[in-house]
Amino acid sequence: MDKKALFNKFVSFTTSVHEVTHELTQNIKTDDITSVQYKILENIKVSQPVTPSEISECMHMSMPNTSRELKKLYEKNLIEKITDQEDRRKQYIRLSSDGEIMMDDAFATIEFRFQNLIQKLSDEDLAEIDRAIGVLQRKVFIQ
Repeated sequence: MDKKALFNKFVSFTTSVHEVTHELTQNIKTDDITSVQYKILENIKVSQPVTPSEISECMHMSMPNTSRELKKLYEKNLIEKITDQEDRRKQYIRLSSDGEIMMDDAFATIEFRFQNLIQKLSDEDLAEIDRAIGVLQRKVFIQ
């Protein structure tokens, strides 16, 4: 196996993933939040509860910037802060009811777009994609 060629394919693949993700999520955010705030909410939705430092790391943002954005989201009643009972200095972030509603609406739109993208694929193609995603998750995108 030519590992350099595999790497080049991987770079091409991840670029394509970003492009498709951009198309699927384009114009999803509402007017009351910025695109950065939307990305933070999206991260919280799929990983909650999360710590501010986890958000900072995932978003490639400084902690002061992350804290500022979380404060704005808290003021808009889109997130809740939960204090760890064992370590009172540690906080977790999760979506509030309003945040859940907003992200459920956003994900419904994204799912509709995704369904349109795959609507003409055969069951065999869908099964192959499902297997490929599973392999990538287990072997490359280990969480």
